[in-house]
Amino acid sequence: MSYTVLARRYRSQRFDDVVGQNAIAHTLKNAIRTDRVAHAYLFTGTRGVGKTTMARILAKSLNCLSTGEPTIEPCLKCDSCVAVNTGEDIDVIEIDGASNTSVEDIRELRGNAIYRPARARFKIYIIDEVHMLSISAFNALLKILEEPPSHVKFIFATTEPHKVPATIQSRCQRFDFANISPADIIAQLKKILTEEKIKFEDDCIIALARLAAGSMRDALSLVDQLISTGAEKLTVNMFEEFLGQPNKEKIYELLEKVGSSDAAAALVCLDALLSSGLSCIGVLDGLVESFRDMMVLKASVGGSSSLVILTQAEKNALSRIAQVFDIPALVYNVTLLEKLRWPVKNSDNPRALLEAALLRLALSEHFMSIPELLSQAGGVKAVKNTSAGSNAVRHPLAEKNTVAADSTPSPLKKQPETKVEHTQQEPVIASDADIEQIKQHWGKIVDFARLHTNARIAELLKKAVPLRLNSGTLSIGFDTSDEFSMKLCQSNGRAEIIESVLSSALGTKIKAVFGTIDNGGKAGQKPKPPGAKASKKTIDEAANTPAVRTILSELDASILDVKEEGQ
Repeated sequence: MSYTVLARRYRSQRFDDVVGQNAIAHTLKNAIRTDRVAHAYLFTGTRGVGKTTMARILAKSLNCLSTGEPTIEPCLKCDSCVAVNTGEDIDVIEIDGASNTSVEDIRELRGNAIYRPARARFKIYIIDEVHMLSISAFNALLKILEEPPSHVKFIFATTEPHKVPATIQSRCQRFDFANISPADIIAQLKKILTEEKIKFEDDCIIALARLAAGSMRDALSLVDQLISTGAEKLTVNMFEEFLGQPNKEKIYELLEKVGSSDAAAALVCLDALLSSGLSCIGVLDGLVESFRDMMVLKASVGGSSSLVILTQAEKNALSRIAQVFDIPALVYNVTLLEKLRWPVKNSDNPRALLEAALLRLALSEHFMSIPELLSQAGGVKAVKNTSAGSNAVRHPLAEKNTVAADSTPSPLKKQPETKVEHTQQEPVIASDADIEQIKQHWGKIVDFARLHTNARIAELLKKAVPLRLNSGTLSIGFDTSDEFSMKLCQSNGRAEIIESVLSSALGTKIKAVFGTIDNGGKAGQKPKPPGAKASKKTIDEAANTPAVRTILSELDASILDVKEEGQ
């Protein structure tokens, strides 16, 4: 006995069985109940979302022989229902628009349509990929669509509705089938695999739903492919090995190297991915997908967006890596890599293009952003970006940033992490400061670092907390959950830059050492002042108010307590 693939074996049989198209199913059921079934329908949507399945269900509902009239619950047992399921019903004619494109085919259809159905209520024509018909064939359809015999129904399905002439669409009721949500695909796959008594890892099902991209048929075809390997259990490793998908751990390692500006290590990670059998396009797709997920996580409140299809472990890993990127950088990275797809696909040396792109991303911190450029070139004003229709500043890597200067501006390329920019500004605190004073003024020290180095160094220091000062050695701690930021401080010469800027801020030679502390995930947060009744959160919110922040800065003061109005 021949094997029937899952996509056919588990094809929906009734309206309520169709996954992810509840609104369309509800509308068609109401049309049947109220006897308002149109003479022509146009079902549009991407592949594998249920267009042909819905057409067959509608045909069964209209022609089911177990009742005296159309029903929303076809019996699935009568001769008509069984024949429709197998595509052999003489009154429900399925036509492939891709292979019956000529005007002669449509003229034959019109000639047969005038005859009443042999045994059912309606003669139903289901034309799949209708957009493939020729213009002459479409024109031949117009007359019968406008004035069809009462016993004829047309159901057209297409993945490219823009290719269907407006004259045809205006004579049909159009239903746009949405991509099936990942949650629905995951639930359906688990249900089917349970019925098939096949073991699986939840993470594997999530990965399959992600790759299916909204198509239930694609998801079931992928499952069939994994089942055919003969393994007792479907796993993530199988998914990566047999479906040619990039190893997520290796992709994330590559992202970490890019984020830490370790260009040499990034090339080594790329080589490992390519050596595993992955193509350059495969690596590119993996990077674009991961940068996109980080962008969404970074933009969402608390990084808990439901817009990403990730396991909890993947979400945690990407949230951690995303800390070293800002949203504009992630937007730029996605755009750059997506634009690279066509050149890589058609190049004789795609690896070189991919390596060049990774080096560009890894070394992005060596390019100065427009705000930094303006802050260092006094009197410089940004020119309005008329092409964008706004004054928005482009990303640091934009190659055509435009400025108008009263004096010669600084070059776009800088050496931000090789040398601290020294000015005549006074140190933040005196050279004989103790650790308590450093803790109290840590925010000002971070601002000093932002002004005299770059935003990345300042953001790293902002996450840290000063611990001890002993003989000119300042111990700086990071929460154990943020060990990645600590490692960034220790790599690519950042430690020397941090020591230099701290020495300038404290007016004395400082050596920095880095470590982790277990502070309940609150590294870098000072405890509330002794005796304060307000919570640490309330004090921090007050300190970050622009007016209060200005006062604290001018008076060199700090907040001891906050009393809310009315207390």
